[in-house]
Amino acid sequence: MGLPEQIQQSAAEIRKTIGGFEPQIALILGSGLGTLADEISDAMTVEYKDIPHFPASTVAGHAGRLVLGTLEGKRVAAMQGRFHYYEGYSMQQVTFPLYVLHALGCRSLVVTNACGGLNHHFSAGDLMLITDHINILPNPLIGPNHEELGPRFPDMSAAYDPDYRQLAMEVGEQLDIKLQQGVYLAISGPSYSTPAELRMLIAMGSDTVGMSTIPETIVANYLGMRVLGISCVTDMALPDHLHPLTHEQVVKIANQTRPKFIKLVRGWLKQVDA
Repeated sequence: MGLPEQIQQSAAEIRKTIGGFEPQIALILGSGLGTLADEISDAMTVEYKDIPHFPASTVAGHAGRLVLGTLEGKRVAAMQGRFHYYEGYSMQQVTFPLYVLHALGCRSLVVTNACGGLNHHFSAGDLMLITDHINILPNPLIGPNHEELGPRFPDMSAAYDPDYRQLAMEVGEQLDIKLQQGVYLAISGPSYSTPAELRMLIAMGSDTVGMSTIPETIVANYLGMRVLGISCVTDMALPDHLHPLTHEQVVKIANQTRPKFIKLVRGWLKQVDA
């Protein structure tokens, strides 16, 4: 069975729950940030395990369900948990939900993550708007192309929508939320980086490092979706001042940062023209 047929099967199963509801904006909620989905009004929930061709979310802090409804007047579909390459999934499996969300009606994406800070001007607990990314993972578009979905060679010159980012900056100023801006780089994980690897990533021009987001952003651009990327800096990954790190610490800082993250996303949703 080809990708277009799989997409339609998954979308049809979700529509059994949501009926004629058509979401405008997709939200991918990273580690510790998934509770934003709990604030969706008139929520309809579909477990990933009940959606054909969806993988299972196996990481702590990722609930593993799709929540659809209304948030700040916008029709949204929130992924409460995502999939990662390090879980053993292919890049096509990691990004498959984007195709389904697009088929349901989403034309915009807010993608979020927890990440390590490489820029010494950043601090743990900062929120960073992603201006650009550096991809060293396998590209999720490798393989046969389906022209009905997108072009063989999609443009990535503005992968993160400048107008969406400008609005987020304005909302941050209105809400007195300090926002950083910078470049995000994704590694495969699941091990955290060594000091030598971090020096390499800094030399490459990255401000943050994580294990997600870029595959979804590439596919979203392929499908013609506009993207806002928000990173939660949960630790400072500075090679000369590196301390042992656990996933539990990452989730703890993400949880502490969550209130201002939710305020920012809700404020942005309220004002965005979607």
